[in-house]
Amino acid sequence: MGNLRKKLIAMDMDGTLLTSDKRIMQETLADMQTAADAGKHVCLCTGRGIPEIRSYREELAMVRYGVFENGALVYDLAHNTVIYEKSIPREMMEMIVDVGMKYNAMLHLHCPSDCVIKRDQAERAAEYGMGPYREMYLSVGTFVTDMKQEVKNRASIPKINIYFKSTREREKGYEELKDLPLTFAFTEVSSLEMTPEGVSKGTGLSKLAEHLGIDVNDVIAIGDSDNDRIMLKTAGFSVAMGNALEELKVCADAVTADNDHNGVGEAIRKYLV
Repeated sequence: MGNLRKKLIAMDMDGTLLTSDKRIMQETLADMQTAADAGKHVCLCTGRGIPEIRSYREELAMVRYGVFENGALVYDLAHNTVIYEKSIPREMMEMIVDVGMKYNAMLHLHCPSDCVIKRDQAERAAEYGMGPYREMYLSVGTFVTDMKQEVKNRASIPKINIYFKSTREREKGYEELKDLPLTFAFTEVSSLEMTPEGVSKGTGLSKLAEHLGIDVNDVIAIGDSDNDRIMLKTAGFSVAMGNALEELKVCADAVTADNDHNGVGEAIRKYLV
């Protein structure tokens, strides 16, 4: 198809930019730098919070902007400034925590400046289907003992994750929360992600495009999972990873290689530069 003359590429991280062992391939970084050198915006669009990309910041020096917390936070990484932010209402935060505690699940509060979890649960992350993230949690986490008190102390929480021990428990927990005016996404093995009503990676991407004066039709989005669905629909051109959910592949404009074979770089070379 060749260069589509797009101006921005927005990429998910886990399952997309990152390999299965949570690295960024050198070939991918080279392709991203080529795009940046050509005057294209290379942006993140991820469920992660800013503290959770700390170990990648140096090698991602070509990335200035990011959509974080599944769209609840849009951020200028170069100037450490918030472009857009929306928080979960406090009464809903407490209800989410109650459900997480009921199922003895691992709660994760995504705050603008820190990643709030319990240390003992972070150490046992594999029990909650989050084993690959254990070292990250232990490295960047703000550890607390009382989650109910913590949500009362926080001025803003854009996103909350519950990591259940099984998909069956996730379904039961979701049934208890689904009528709340929130945006839900099923991710990882048995995780439930919640952001404010109307918030998604797609809305975050639209906010970023507006900030940059770019029409969303001039944006390429690339992802692999359920929380990427609206982002792919929002962008002018959508790319599903080779390891993406089959339903995303069917709906995408193109399918690239998987996350262990530089699918992001392939998309950049084919459709951006």
